[in-house]
Amino acid sequence: MRDDHAQSPSPLAGEGGARREAVGRRGGKRDLRALAKRMRSSQTEAERRLWSLLRAKRLYEWKFKRQEQLGDYIVDFVCFRARLIVEADGSQHAESAADAKGDAYLSSQGFRVLRFRNNDILSNSEGVGTAVLAALETPLPNPSPARGEGLHGALNV
Repeated sequence: MRDDHAQSPSPLAGEGGARREAVGRRGGKRDLRALAKRMRSSQTEAERRLWSLLRAKRLYEWKFKRQEQLGDYIVDFVCFRARLIVEADGSQHAESAADAKGDAYLSSQGFRVLRFRNNDILSNSEGVGTAVLAALETPLPNPSPARGEGLHGALNV
């Protein structure tokens, strides 16, 4: 996951407006489509293996996209319907403060983040696929931040 740490309204959670000229894709301060495109064409072996599991609705019709911009972050794989992000992490991600910050932002937008080490993806693809499927079948939290519920300490009266 790449970040440029921003705290802007999220169109994913129904916030913000249609001011697309001043804001990048999906709530980001910049449009990172060109970077995401380059990342799609230079995937690691672990990312290729994970994409082969997730692409073309291979997990019971769950649709994933790869290298998508969410805010000022580019996530490896995302299923919007399940609000699930799947990340393939190399050793540079071990206890990364930037990843923790990105995960917090993505969680505030109603997403769950699953991280898998590259070694696990390459040596146990079936186990990784099973874990992703289990997460897909787990219901979204209630209240759901994706629907703007329970955000920012709001009280339900």
